[in-house]
Amino acid sequence: MTTTLAAKIAREYGTPCAVIDMDRVERNIARIQKACDDAGIANRPHIKTHKNPTIAKMQVAAGAKGITCQKLGEAEIMANAGIDDILISYNLLGEEKMARLGALQAKANMTVAADNSTVVAGLPKAAAVSGRPLSVVVECDTGRKRAGVETPAEAIALAREIAGSKGLEFAGFMLYPTETGWAEAQKFYDEALAGVRAHGLDAKIVSTGGTPNLVNIGKLKGGTEHRFGTYIYNDRMQVAAGSATWDDCALHIYSTVVSRAAPERGILDAGSKTLTTDTGGLDGHGLILEHPEAKIAKFAEEHGFLDLSRSNTRPNVGDVVRIVPNHVCVVVNMMDEVVMVRGEEIIGMLPVAARGKLR
Repeated sequence: MTTTLAAKIAREYGTPCAVIDMDRVERNIARIQKACDDAGIANRPHIKTHKNPTIAKMQVAAGAKGITCQKLGEAEIMANAGIDDILISYNLLGEEKMARLGALQAKANMTVAADNSTVVAGLPKAAAVSGRPLSVVVECDTGRKRAGVETPAEAIALAREIAGSKGLEFAGFMLYPTETGWAEAQKFYDEALAGVRAHGLDAKIVSTGGTPNLVNIGKLKGGTEHRFGTYIYNDRMQVAAGSATWDDCALHIYSTVVSRAAPERGILDAGSKTLTTDTGGLDGHGLILEHPEAKIAKFAEEHGFLDLSRSNTRPNVGDVVRIVPNHVCVVVNMMDEVVMVRGEEIIGMLPVAARGKLR
């Protein structure tokens, strides 16, 4: 069955080609929405994986309260498509960004994150441009050591600073707990909440995140929403984390074997410009569904180096194979568009509308 579809893809679009199974996409949307509903919290999916307003609207139609974006450029694409409730989960700095944020806030309900006073000091300019208050959540580090204030005392102080700034409203807290750090996150949040309440403030938004935290959904007492992202397509990392199965992986890279110069090696036409060098801590650079023992061992820009020494079956030159990427989010950002399929039928192209929106 897949041979027929692979032949169609190769004939009509060529390879390498990103292909999404819309039946699986819809199942993934329904599965995560149900998990949120069952846990009694809102779903605010992160669009960083699919970067497409059509899929974002499918998520909202299924019950999501709004969406999450990492960058202003992504949020502009989504707001221009009519999506009205957007959280930007990233520190925004600079005059240019404040002008753009203000323009967004004038037409959509925006919430932004901040973890320091410099960011907070600039945000009133965006509120002034929009002519209405801007909601701000305090980003809290609860173990990942990425961004976020490191102590509840800092969270309380920054919340007070936000509340005291013209045009800003303190909206709550944003957390990204580690998969095993929810007890520590609860302690952090409880102390921060008590502190802001002592100053007459409250947290209407308490946002947690991460597809690998599916097993922890709803565990934070007081949490109001969760930011799932990768679940829309899933990948090898999510399977390894236990938050997805191979059948949940909705995006495959179709790639052609272009060389078999020796019995135990070969070359794919998908290299680092297709699959990226982000291993996600896994061995090799993706799972080849037709030859699971084969290893995509290394890359050149347009060459995927196959190590076939452990493979019981070995592809021939001209064979088209399907690859589950290690980290699908960065793979999608390499694509201008993806092919949509249902079963054996190609149903159209989907642009990666927010591709490259890094500002």
